[in-house]
Amino acid sequence: MTNSLPDEDLMFHVRNGVGESLGVLFDRYQDPLFNFYCRLTGDRTVSEDLVQDVFYRILKYRQTYRPGTSFRTWMYQIARNARLDSLRKEKVQVPLEFDITGPQQPDRVQQEQETALLHKALMQLPEEKREILVLSRFQELKYEEIAQLLGCEVGAVKVRVFRALKELRTAFQELESQGASTRSLRSQS
Repeated sequence: MTNSLPDEDLMFHVRNGVGESLGVLFDRYQDPLFNFYCRLTGDRTVSEDLVQDVFYRILKYRQTYRPGTSFRTWMYQIARNARLDSLRKEKVQVPLEFDITGPQQPDRVQQEQETALLHKALMQLPEEKREILVLSRFQELKYEEIAQLLGCEVGAVKVRVFRALKELRTAFQELESQGASTRSLRSQS
């Protein structure tokens, strides 16, 4: 059964023209790629388009996949290239959108506010810092995979992640203090 095959074997089948194997890879990686792009762009529609573009490129460039290499790393390299191409074409960034639903529990509301604040802080980071955090923390790529993806040493990845986390923490704290002072002003009125 093709659903139980490792990614690399499935990609080997795709490389050799077995189309249903691409469907299995799509099922496995559609959501992780969508989440990767949503965290980078803050735009659901752009993220959906980029996911489709990645799988189109996987099919188009299937002959460039080298058997024995990590499929996930190869796929994320394609994903990065698709994102860069998209940025070159658009040069416009859309603000992050949040769905607002019905009444919620106070703890859940606070958690969602903190999550929204974290996403806002993440969107304030430069693209390269945001990307490395999304790859390491949200997509859970190993530092070795990120190093291969970025063409650098594992130590450099660790330093970049540390610096990006530090900058994210600062941005989050600044946004948090801005929100606290805004709430304070409202309560004084």
